[in-house]
Amino acid sequence: MNVVIFGPPGAGKGTQAQNIVKKFNLHQVSTGDLLRTEIKNKSEIGKEIEEIISKGDFATDDIVNKLIKNIIFDPQKKNKLIFDGYPRSLNQAKNLDLLLESSNQKIDFIFFLNVNKDTIIKRIERRKILEKRSDDDLNTILKRYDTYMETTKPVLDFYSKNPNFYEIDGSEKIEVISSKIEQIITL
Repeated sequence: MNVVIFGPPGAGKGTQAQNIVKKFNLHQVSTGDLLRTEIKNKSEIGKEIEEIISKGDFATDDIVNKLIKNIIFDPQKKNKLIFDGYPRSLNQAKNLDLLLESSNQKIDFIFFLNVNKDTIIKRIERRKILEKRSDDDLNTILKRYDTYMETTKPVLDFYSKNPNFYEIDGSEKIEVISSKIEQIITL
């Protein structure tokens, strides 16, 4: 089973992905984690990513697609993936479909955690204090939220026609969202 979970920054994608990973024994593919690892390792691509992210922009599709391809073609992870924060653009969505198709896989469930800007701001402020994440500067987050909503609209349109697309109110409590997702997966 392969799952895509997406929503704006601070929507709770990572939290929900971790719950699904534990419950269904999947491998979480978090573009945020992949990018942070490259930055931490100070690789060439990591330096490039750091510069892009510091401006409040997203890493380019080329960068992200390269990182994703390695994971999709890992035989130990075949049909056991949950994509958290990917795809973010129509180009990435089409790339994901091509990569999965060429590795004899498909997307089984698509979850969109829909959360409004006010809820996001409250969550980011809380997360900033609790986790001390460097990418949680409020102005940066607001810019990323606006960019996300702008670039993700075509992705939403692309996936919403799919019979395995589910929009979930991401402002609900974590347990409520988790329960809704589990019910859908186990139908």
